[in-house]
Amino acid sequence: MKNLFKKKSFFLSMLMIFTFVLLTACGGNDEAKDDQGEKKDNAKTTDLLMGTGTQGGTYFGLGSEMANVWNNNIDEINVTPTESGASVENLAKISNGEFDLGLTVNLPAYDALAGVGEFEGRKVENFAFLAHVYPEVLQIVTRESTGIKSIEDLKGKRIAIGPPGSGTQAAAKLILEAYGIKDGDYEAYQEGFGDAKSKLQDGTIDASFGILGLPDAGIDELQASVKDVKFLSLSDEALKYIEEKSGYKAYTISAGSYEWLDADIQTVSAYAILVANTDTVDEDLAYKLTKVLIEKSATENTHPQAKNITKENALNGIGDLPLHPGAEKYYKEIGLK
Repeated sequence: MKNLFKKKSFFLSMLMIFTFVLLTACGGNDEAKDDQGEKKDNAKTTDLLMGTGTQGGTYFGLGSEMANVWNNNIDEINVTPTESGASVENLAKISNGEFDLGLTVNLPAYDALAGVGEFEGRKVENFAFLAHVYPEVLQIVTRESTGIKSIEDLKGKRIAIGPPGSGTQAAAKLILEAYGIKDGDYEAYQEGFGDAKSKLQDGTIDASFGILGLPDAGIDELQASVKDVKFLSLSDEALKYIEEKSGYKAYTISAGSYEWLDADIQTVSAYAILVANTDTVDEDLAYKLTKVLIEKSATENTHPQAKNITKENALNGIGDLPLHPGAEKYYKEIGLK
């Protein structure tokens, strides 16, 4: 009986100890949860949505890499790149508050600020320049198998002119206009070069316009597949017309820019730039974004066009665009302003 009592006492003692440990552990967990909750409240993440371009195009791939560099180097922000129709759509969605950041050709940005061209009657004033990204080169490609020899031959053909609301489409229409080719004189495919490349490959379309980096991996991939890619060159008269009607400047794609390109091609170029929504990106955040973009791109951004994101190029393409105060602060620090 005595032994039985001892056993019961031991059991009760162990049960009490176990209960105490369990309650202490639960209390500790609650405290940890409270601490974590408090930390989460104190370390608020700023989510930024960035308009890029169509999949397969330079903007989409480069923009995705830019977001990775920012997210890896700036605490408490999360930049999400999203597919879009590129320049004009990015500016329009900054205007209505959908996008916080956007890649654009500098020329549509000038139009947006002035309320002309694609932005007739709808000025965009809530954006500012952060940095130059890379030189934009208009590249018009077809295939030898189509029999197309020049831009004049595009009348009546199936042409990818770029997505609606893109700088590519605006440039394509201006170039065709320089040759007397109007809307309705050809079958228009409104899509980016990623989709256009596949259609050129299978013969669904005859030619494609693309404002792209130089060289462009998609064009190299197309040539590797079909072996008969042909660039179309602009005439001197067309170049003069385009320069008079826009901010594009004559540009020569030199032989050898692609390993298989054996002759110079006359075209036009502008600049790809990064802009920010001034309603959602404050001075401190713009400063951090600009600093990391300029100082980390060379070492951490794996996209081929990232080599153009440098201090030396930083203000290329700004023209009369407003410079974001945060970017201006950074550029003053490094002696550019």
